[in-house]
Amino acid sequence: LPDFPAGFAGQYTAPPNPTWTFGQKVEATPEGRAFMEGEKQGWTTVNAEEQSPAYYQLMISGIAPRPIGMVSSVSESGVENLAVFSWFNMVSHDPPVVSLSMSDVGERFKDTVANIRATKEFVVNTVSTPFIQNANVTAIDTPPDVSEWDISGLTKVPSLSVKPPRVKESVFSMECELFQAVDIVVPETGRHTTTLVLGRVKRLHVRNDALITRHSASADATAHTVDITKTQYAARIGDISYTAVGPFFRIPRASWAGDREKV
Repeated sequence: LPDFPAGFAGQYTAPPNPTWTFGQKVEATPEGRAFMEGEKQGWTTVNAEEQSPAYYQLMISGIAPRPIGMVSSVSESGVENLAVFSWFNMVSHDPPVVSLSMSDVGERFKDTVANIRATKEFVVNTVSTPFIQNANVTAIDTPPDVSEWDISGLTKVPSLSVKPPRVKESVFSMECELFQAVDIVVPETGRHTTTLVLGRVKRLHVRNDALITRHSASADATAHTVDITKTQYAARIGDISYTAVGPFFRIPRASWAGDREKV
């Protein structure tokens, strides 16, 4: 494989089709026509009601890219755990809730699930390309009494609202308490396969160089956003493959009030 491009950094560009108009077909551009050529080869349809491990690889490569959350937790006996998950996302903003989906292994829960169920606390840390290999190694199947922190080379920082530490190298971290744990079972057999963890965010940590603060005089309020060009986020795209996030482009949202005549 060629080397990772030195100095890679995401930057903003124009959208792929800057002249797009309401109702325009995908085939209206050369890039769109080339993309749709693949459709001529037809489709493969899979019956998802047939239980098979093969669907795991199909789904994790078809649902991509996925954000990566590196989860810090502590067991009841005090063992600190660090594990990376790409079945992670935001659920709501009011209250702020994030989700983690974790497959269960054999006769026991994964350490992260067991720790969260027992202590009700965890920290979700984002993952950037400069330390993607540090994060990836935390997926190792260590025994429950072995911590992944030392082999990861990552740095602990004390949290303020929960016991598990956050990751110093992460640009964005969320201290969470367990909001709900949902057991996912196979309907036909009742076999438990997955735990969906919903975590209520208690505290956010954002690195200052990636924080954009905007003040609204009319609303007398302060709005914070994360500068995506500074985060260098990595994403999961199937099997053992990852991608660096970028370039970025902005597309204004249409509104009925502003675009009714065009529509």
